[in-house]
Amino acid sequence: MAGNPPREPGTDRAWLAREEAQAQAYDAMGPRYDEAFPHKEGQIEAVERLLTELPAGAAVLDVGCGTGLPTALQLDTAGCRVTGIDISPVMLESARRNVGTARFHQVDVLDVLTLPADSGAAPDPESGEPRFDAVVAFFSLLNLPKAQIRQALGLLHRALVPGGRLAYAMVEADVDDAQITFLGSRIRVSGYPRYELRTVLAEAGFASDWEHVLSYAPATAQAAPEVQIFGLCRRVG
Repeated sequence: MAGNPPREPGTDRAWLAREEAQAQAYDAMGPRYDEAFPHKEGQIEAVERLLTELPAGAAVLDVGCGTGLPTALQLDTAGCRVTGIDISPVMLESARRNVGTARFHQVDVLDVLTLPADSGAAPDPESGEPRFDAVVAFFSLLNLPKAQIRQALGLLHRALVPGGRLAYAMVEADVDDAQITFLGSRIRVSGYPRYELRTVLAEAGFASDWEHVLSYAPATAQAAPEVQIFGLCRRVG
């Protein structure tokens, strides 16, 4: 697995400013996000498949949990110990209302290993870092530049128990940190062709078990139709 170089101190301020702008954009979208994407069958199916591979009461991390719907609620209803992270305070407020028994933290995915002790995950006996049985990352990693996607995948690999599962969803594209208008807000996004995404996942230490590609048309003219890639992987190494 590739290493995870820390963010350089000189770039932290720029990174924090970038992430604050992203968070403000998602704050502005608020509940309109679920209204624009009401049909999430691909996401629901991926979680259903994931649940068949998890032990009872599994600790699951939801990266970019948004409003908590449908994923955090689906996992919570199935008896998982759910921890959601997001950079948008408004999204997190909605998630706490929608899934009252899950834990939610305002944490950047690049800081995932600093989650507090009450994150619901068993700490690693040596490092004290959280260890989850599974991670779900539906349309959240695409908000990072490609270099940080690779870094995030490496950190999520560390946050999983040996053999732990990763469920993901990405929009198929070939862009790196491109600025777009989405639901009336300006955000920065990245994407891969599916063959390249498979390579990125493999280089981060994940073996693919399932992949599903579908075309999706949002319920609003403020978001373009897209090709979505869903997948399940397991941690190797």
